[in-house]
Amino acid sequence: MTTGTLILILVSVTLSAVAQIAFKFGVTAAGGQGNGGGPAAGLISALLTPGVLGGLALYGLGTLLWLTALGRVEVSQAYPFVGLGFVLTAVLGAMLFGDTLSAQRLFGILLVIGGIVLVARS
Repeated sequence: MTTGTLILILVSVTLSAVAQIAFKFGVTAAGGQGNGGGPAAGLISALLTPGVLGGLALYGLGTLLWLTALGRVEVSQAYPFVGLGFVLTAVLGAMLFGDTLSAQRLFGILLVIGGIVLVARS
């Protein structure tokens, strides 16, 4: 795997993780607006928040980069890097939303990172 392809993969995965954070901001903002129109109105309200729209844009850009990377490397070598998204969202969730990073969750994160290192070196 070339350095350029690795960068494409890492940026794509990072964009997907940041998109999740944007989604969380968006649905949280929508929940705080108090809509009386029921579940459908709440869903539409959430979909139209800047956080959700921004998250969708980030996913779109990340997907374009991912497709470019897949054109350059075996999918079995690229896909394990998606696990970094779990790591990034857990860390960002803890930093931005106060999500819990228990010892068990931290151990799982270390296992994911270890697996990615093993795949990257193969």
